[in-house]
Amino acid sequence: GHALAAWLMPGSDPVTKVTIIPRGRALGVTFYTPQEERHNHSKKQLEDRLCHAMGGRAAEKLAFDHYTTGAANDLEQATALARSMVTRFGMSDKLGPLTFGKKEEMVFLGRELSHHKDYSEQTAMLIDQEVREMVERAHEKAVNLLKDNMDKLALLANTLLERETLDGDEMDRVLRG
Repeated sequence: GHALAAWLMPGSDPVTKVTIIPRGRALGVTFYTPQEERHNHSKKQLEDRLCHAMGGRAAEKLAFDHYTTGAANDLEQATALARSMVTRFGMSDKLGPLTFGKKEEMVFLGRELSHHKDYSEQTAMLIDQEVREMVERAHEKAVNLLKDNMDKLALLANTLLERETLDGDEMDRVLRG
């Protein structure tokens, strides 16, 4: 689902490898490599990443008509990205170009030491609502993309069951026929 969603979306980072061989706790992995080095990302690029992340869950729903725990890490990543878009990057239309929650970090330790909440409970509810809406929109977009391309989803899944791993060029050739 992740790989096909990325392949179908113009402007997405190209898939360089997709595998169903388990890696750590992941049941499979899709690798993306940007075509150029970027230090800034647009709202659209981040929304596309949300859609990619929700691709696995969308594929489960379409193929099996139920969800599994396999998408747990995808949900964590999508939620964290959407929360950053709202609270750090000012990319929420509802909350505007503001940041919420001040972090105090000790860079040399490589971790966050504390997180200061500098907003009201009402704002916290709005943040949660906006994060939820962003992730749900991404999921809906992924479902619609994959639903419109079920033949490609089945082809890619069957090819991966056969070969276990495809590089980006192989995946492209399979999907283009």
